[in-house]
Amino acid sequence: MRSELRVYEQDREEYLMRRLPFLAAAMAAGLSASPASAYMVYVSNEKDNTVTVVDSDTKEVVKTINVGQRPRGITISHDGKFIYLCASDDDTIEVIDTATAQIVGTLPSGPDPELFVLSPDGKTLYVANEDDNLVTVIDVETKGVITEIPVGVEPEGMGISPDGKTMVNTSETTNMAHFIDTATHEITHNVLVDSRPRFVEFTPDGKEAWVSAEIGGTVSVIDNDTREIKHKITFEIPGLRAEAIQPVGVRITADGRKAYVALGPANHVAVINTESYEVEKYVLVGQRVWQLAFTPDQKTIISTNGVSNDITFIDVATDEPIQSVTVGQLPWGVVVSPN
Repeated sequence: MRSELRVYEQDREEYLMRRLPFLAAAMAAGLSASPASAYMVYVSNEKDNTVTVVDSDTKEVVKTINVGQRPRGITISHDGKFIYLCASDDDTIEVIDTATAQIVGTLPSGPDPELFVLSPDGKTLYVANEDDNLVTVIDVETKGVITEIPVGVEPEGMGISPDGKTMVNTSETTNMAHFIDTATHEITHNVLVDSRPRFVEFTPDGKEAWVSAEIGGTVSVIDNDTREIKHKITFEIPGLRAEAIQPVGVRITADGRKAYVALGPANHVAVINTESYEVEKYVLVGQRVWQLAFTPDQKTIISTNGVSNDITFIDVATDEPIQSVTVGQLPWGVVVSPN
C-alpha cells in the first residue's frame, strides 16, 4: 500500500508541474493563436450543470453554458451547428446552438439518458436510458421517438459501425454487449463481456467493436462478423492495484493504428497498438480520467478528468501530455467541433 501511495504522489507531483504556465515555451516557439487551426472543445460538467467551451489552440476557457441537471453524454451534429447533451436528471436531451451558445430545444428521451451515439448520416440519435433498460431511437429532424428497444439492465455504452448498419449497447449489470440491427431495431447478438461494460468504439473499418469493462479491468475486442470476442486487453501499471485500473472511454485513430483507453481512477490513458493489441504506453493525465475525444485533425486527443476538474490535451504523435485546463466540476464527457 505504501508503495502504491508513493507512486501516486510521484504521479501527482508530475501532474501538478505540468499545470504551471507554459509561457516560456510558447515565447520560445513563437506560438500564437491561429483561428484556422482552432477547434472548440465542449465539456459536460456533471456536478455543476454546465458545459465548458475551450479553445483548442489557446487552451483557454472561452465560455461557460448553464444547462440542465447532471449533464453527462455529449455529442455534436456533423455540421457542427448543434450540441446534443444528456441532461440525465431532467430526463431529456438538450439542443445547444453552437453559434449562440444557447439552448434552443430539447429531444424526447426516456428516464435518465446517460450516453448516446449519432448515426453516420446525422439523422438518428440512439440513447441509452439507464433507469428503464431501453435504448431510445430518436429522429433528430422531426424530434420524435422512432422506437424503444429493450436491452439489458443499466444500459450505458453506445457505439455504431461506420456504415451505420450496426449499433451496440452495453448493459452494466447484465454485462453484455447487445448488437442491434439499425434497419429492424432488433437485437441480433448478445455478447457476454467482463463486469460493468461502459463504452463501445468501432474500428474505422467496422471489423471490430472494442468494449471497455470498468470493474472487469479489460477491453474486449469483438469481431463484428462473427460477434465473438477475439482478444481481451488487460492493463498493468507498476505500483497500482489492479482494481484501481478501470477502463471507461475508448477512442481509435482514424487510420486505425492506435487506440486510447481512459483508465478511470488510475489517472492514466493507455495507448494500444491495434494490430498487436499491446499497450505501448501509459500517459499520466488528471484524476479519474473518464472520456476522450480527438480533434478533427487527429493531432490531439483530450481527456476529461473528473476529480481534478480539468481536461488534458495529449499530443497524438508523441503520446505526451501537452497541457491541462481547468473546467467545471466533475467533467464527464467531451466533444470537439468538426471545423
